[in-house]
Amino acid sequence: MSQPHPDAAVVGQCAVLTVSDTRTPETDKSGHLMRSRLAEAQHQVSEYALVKDEPAQVREQILTWLAAPDIQAILVNGGTGIAAHDTTYEAISTLLTKTLPGFGELFRMLSYEQIGSRALASRAIAGVC
Repeated sequence: MSQPHPDAAVVGQCAVLTVSDTRTPETDKSGHLMRSRLAEAQHQVSEYALVKDEPAQVREQILTWLAAPDIQAILVNGGTGIAAHDTTYEAISTLLTKTLPGFGELFRMLSYEQIGSRALASRAIAGVC
């Protein structure tokens, strides 16, 4: 059986984590948008959680999902800015065995088109655990 082309879309089980001190599941617009877009792309969102911007809580949730054999991708939003309470980067960067620098670059470029120079403050990161 041939392998799919590296650019071919792969449908998978996903988990979405929102990191926020102010959002609730009802007001989590980013988490809702992520789950909607994933579903539109035929992915299954099997898990969703919202945790406070506390590194221990973020890491604990991610480690729980990493141990789940059915979850193939974890998407995290929130807490990637430069404010003192934005600690998502610190919480997850050490979990990554390989980083994808191009993700952050592309994220900031696309964000710049929408929000201008504020996009430079994003510490978006992607990688493999």
